[in-house]
Amino acid sequence: MNDWISAQALANTLVGKLKQCGMSVSVAESCTGGLVTAAITSVSGASAVLQYSAVTYANRIKEQVLGVRGETLRQYGAVSAQTACEMAAGIASAADADLGLAVTGIAGPTGGTAEKPVGTVYIAACFKGVCQWEHLSLLKECGMDREAIRTASVCRVLALGISQIT
Repeated sequence: MNDWISAQALANTLVGKLKQCGMSVSVAESCTGGLVTAAITSVSGASAVLQYSAVTYANRIKEQVLGVRGETLRQYGAVSAQTACEMAAGIASAADADLGLAVTGIAGPTGGTAEKPVGTVYIAACFKGVCQWEHLSLLKECGMDREAIRTASVCRVLALGISQIT
């Protein structure tokens, strides 16, 4: 509950900064399943800045809707910095938004591998065509708690988005 309150506070800051600058945001989510968008839309007036949101679990939808390259998915996988950046750039482009946010990862408790264990998450923010990304290893922080991993990912991607707005 506390983490969700933090996510809503971060979303409030993001929406406020975007409104102040006359900018917009779009969101591409995988493991968070719409929670980033839910946090943003919990803010009154979010409709002034939120352009578009897509939950893209399937790789073919990442390709078709977001423009993630098949080669990227084959070479690096859906859970990678490269995919996160292409998701963020793709959602921003699709909506002609100033800021594109993206999250892709393994929320668990199943699906992890030795190379990419549960809690492996990549977040990205594409601001006016420039992509910044972060690799999150949330297993120690969140354990195998799926909702804790998802909520922590929401907080981190919102904070990354805030940090990009000048």
